[in-house]
Amino acid sequence: MNPQLNNPLHGKTLETILTELLAHYGWEQLGQKIRINCFTSNPSIKSSLTFLRKTDWARKQVEDLYLQMNS
Repeated sequence: MNPQLNNPLHGKTLETILTELLAHYGWEQLGQKIRINCFTSNPSIKSSLTFLRKTDWARKQVEDLYLQMNS
């Protein structure tokens, strides 16, 4: 059995998730939905990815928002 079969994030990179969220919401609205500085203060994909890869709670919020957006 494949345990990832029902995982909607399987095969999605963090960069893909962030890019899709950004295309849907934009930096300003994304920063309002998830209150972290990398989305509100001089935001960029690179700095956001660096922060999210090091910070589990923030990554979880981004993944949860992505799942909510696609449900």
